Amino acid sequence: MKRSEINQEIREALEFLEERKFKLPPWGYWSPDEWRHNSANREEIVHNQLGWDLTDFGSGSYRDTGLLLFTLRNGNLHRDQKPYAEKIMVVKEGQLTPMHFHWTKMEDIINRGGGNLMIQLYPSSANEEMADHDFTVKLDGISRSFSAGVVVRLRPGESISLYPGLYHKFYGESGKGRVLVGEVSAVNDDHTDNHFNPAVGRFPEIEEDEAPTHLLTMDYNVYKL
Repeated sequence: MKRSEINQEIREALEFLEERKFKLPPWGYWSPDEWRHNSANREEIVHNQLGWDLTDFGSGSYRDTGLLLFTLRNGNLHRDQKPYAEKIMVVKEGQLTPMHFHWTKMEDIINRGGGNLMIQLYPSSANEEMADHDFTVKLDGISRSFSAGVVVRLRPGESISLYPGLYHKFYGESGKGRVLVGEVSAVNDDHTDNHFNPAVGRFPEIEEDEAPTHLLTMDYNVYKL
């Protein structure tokens, strides 16, 4: 992806968050220069990969297959005892996050407002493929049984609990507008705990056609934070 595209997507996301009256922590708005001038006490932010994250999953078409998210809090299995994580995401109409599951992370996906979030679900088999048997998940604390491949619609305020090994892909319902999506989960590790089917790229190759307005988590090493 081009850096100019990433900058534009973050600008639009900030506008959407403001519309929804959702505030980020102060460092979520920092420019690269502000990061450099605020070097003290940011160890947890950097090492636990808090902040902006954007990917096209190697598709080359972020608008069709991609996700923008901001990790608000996260533990680190090698550094601290915090056992939870929280993200906020912006999902556009028809914009797909591909089919995947997590080996260890359990998560609640919450529609925080805007349009409707569509989530397709499959149980997984012993060999980690999509299975065709019925399964049970909880929506807002209520157990529901579904057939493999069901598409669940989450309206604003609704949520679903996804257990490890449950395949899911999601997108914003067409004609309903962007969706503000929350995630509350166990510790998140995008380097080791994502199993995509079929395999995709998680972190984008960036063409630096202009300077970043905000740093992504993958920029922290580049900028030696």
